[in-house]
Amino acid sequence: MYIQRHMEKTVEKLSKMFGAVLVVGPRQVGKTTMLQSMTDHAKYVTLDDPILLASAIETGTTFFKDNPPPIFLDEVQKAPNLFPQIKLILDRERKKGQFFLCGSQQFQMMKDVSESLAGRLGIATLQGVSLREKYGCGFRDAFVPTDDYLTARGEMVKDIAYSDIWENIYWGSMPELHANPDFDWQMFYGAYVRTYIERDVRELTQVGDEVKFMKFMAVMAARTGQLLNLSAVAGDVGISQPTADRWLSILTASNIVYLLRPYSGNLIKRAVKTPKLYFLDTGLAAYLTKWNTVEVLKTGAMAGAFFENFVVSEILKSYYNQGVLDPPLFFYRDKDQKEIDLLVSEGDVLYPLEIKKHADPKASDIANFDVLDRIPGIRRGPGGVICMYDQVVTLKGQDRVIPVTYL
Repeated sequence: MYIQRHMEKTVEKLSKMFGAVLVVGPRQVGKTTMLQSMTDHAKYVTLDDPILLASAIETGTTFFKDNPPPIFLDEVQKAPNLFPQIKLILDRERKKGQFFLCGSQQFQMMKDVSESLAGRLGIATLQGVSLREKYGCGFRDAFVPTDDYLTARGEMVKDIAYSDIWENIYWGSMPELHANPDFDWQMFYGAYVRTYIERDVRELTQVGDEVKFMKFMAVMAARTGQLLNLSAVAGDVGISQPTADRWLSILTASNIVYLLRPYSGNLIKRAVKTPKLYFLDTGLAAYLTKWNTVEVLKTGAMAGAFFENFVVSEILKSYYNQGVLDPPLFFYRDKDQKEIDLLVSEGDVLYPLEIKKHADPKASDIANFDVLDRIPGIRRGPGGVICMYDQVVTLKGQDRVIPVTYL
């Protein structure tokens, strides 16, 4: 069963603007499947095939004579020597939509791409299946809590039960799990982690101790939704802080984790400078932290953190699927411990959001929104509390209760 991906329209748009399109993202989120469904006019070549990979590496200058564009080249990061050849072809022929590329490793690939294909390449980041995609909702706008957005979203909102939201948080966003609900959840994520460590991590860096790297991932998952404290993580795992920093860069570059930046600047002297940590797939985070059923996750000590993680990841997908590579999302926290879970930034307007797993939000939940009024040059737009309530209602002034189904 193919799940229609909202990224498709973005890829189509990029293919009309650039000679090459690169789709990056973590393993098994559907990059290959999506591009294959869109490029039946192009030859498909995967560099997972050892014979084709050897040909690409050893005879790079003639590879595209045997495999002329238009071409869909999968796992392209395995043969970075092809990027200069792609550049030569694009500069010679000046055609759009000739190369469709994808890979799960942003690391060295992005460096090679930026050097070889600057100005010739459109880039998109694909994550797992969004809540909108799972329920067949065609609404594609990036999330922002304005009147226009909430009105338009309300016309296409799906009725999703409270229990189903937690099923989605627990099962995560991998397309294969969504398409095959009879799959064993633990076996799937166990194999996913092994593949990730054995293929991506081993190819990228000399981790040295794969058992400790697995523990590092688990310790990080236990801190989802929290301010990043690498020294504490390093201590828990038994590694040096430079090693923890290097391993974090691997998780970030491979789209396993996302670091939400604090909103700060010269005018906000008391704002913290440390990012907050989120896993981009809540199912993976649940597996790593051993929350092995929906019920124990929903009622456990980390339920609030997982709900917050889910909301942030869904909002991120709404921006990535629109082709926004660096979503304008932040959080606020100052040294007086005043915090706002999420800020959406548009020009000089900040839209503040709190994220609560309960269904009875109160005006006290948004008490800290007023701190934004003291930031010079910034206007505070409408905000609200994203929660389990089932309809949009005014909470106070311009701030609303926003159902999680409106993401």
